[in-house]
Formats: sequence, C-alpha cells, structure tokens
Amino acid sequence: MKFRPLHDRVVVRRIDAEQKTAGGIIIPDTAKEKPQQGEVIAVGPGARDEHGKLTPLDVKAGDFVLANGRGLR
Repeated sequence: MKFRPLHDRVVVRRIDAEQKTAGGIIIPDTAKEKPQQGEVIAVGPGARDEHGKLTPLDVKAGDFVLANGRGLR
C-alpha cells in the first residue's frame, strides 16, 4: 500500500531497541524505554508560507530520524 501524508506531515516507523545488553542481560518489556529512533516511510509535499509558496521538507523516505523529548508516537 502506498500513500502520501498531507501538508508537512511525516510517517515514521519505530526502530525497536536491542532486547539484550552487550553483556548478554535480557531487558524485560517493563524496563524498556520508548523508541528514540525511526525510519521515515512517507513524507507530505510540504507546508505553505504566508505567500502561498510551497516549502518542501528536509527529510525524505528512507531517512533515519531521532525523536524529540516526547518520543516517537
């Protein structure tokens, strides 16, 4: 299925963290943090400024992004 978000929206797929630490300790689901990294799946055409000119986004499909302080939703 192929789709394109509207305006300046971006669709991101979360990249889950490792299940184990480097020492081999398995991390339970309750102790895991929210995913902080994701891959851009689809990007809208961009936002319009006050003059109606289309401003494209800086990211494109296939880019990897880091979340802000709220995590990826």
